[in-house]
Amino acid sequence: MNRLEDILVHNKSFVENKEYEEFKTTKYPGKKMVIFSCMDTRLIELLPRALNLKNGDAKIIKNAGGVIMHPFGSVMRSILVAIYELEAEEVFVIGHHGCGMSNVDTDKTIEAMINKGISKDTMSTLEYAGIDLKKWLHGFDCVNDSVRESVIAIKNHPLIPQNIPVHGLIMDPETGELEVVVDGYK
Repeated sequence: MNRLEDILVHNKSFVENKEYEEFKTTKYPGKKMVIFSCMDTRLIELLPRALNLKNGDAKIIKNAGGVIMHPFGSVMRSILVAIYELEAEEVFVIGHHGCGMSNVDTDKTIEAMINKGISKDTMSTLEYAGIDLKKWLHGFDCVNDSVRESVIAIKNHPLIPQNIPVHGLIMDPETGELEVVVDGYK
């Protein structure tokens, strides 16, 4: 059985047995918070548990490295929607130690793309269009600086209300321990 079939078999049982009932909530975050973090698999269950969150408590936005790539990109749009449409009152940027986006070897990533069938012509077209793949794929060198930069990008965004606290934290992906980089109340 392939992964899709496995998921569909499980899902059918999940729905038939009404296992979804324990997850019922509204679209509004109960703790009025939005969290922006990394997509690291170690954080899927650890992050909510370490923050004492249950289903429905927070809006959680994830991307590779938990990095704001563009002030008007999808991450900022999601944060703004969480604030203006879904009643979030605080933003938490949570990076983590040992992130795969720290010191990414962009040459190796580009080589892997070519090995998986992306043509050199496509790479040339992107370069000609002004896209610096190495810069775009590069994550960050220091998680503390990355979290701080994302907090600054959010806090200084022209559409973020000044009364919204924006916090920056770093999580240990083994224990869930948090350290504060930026206290948004100060």
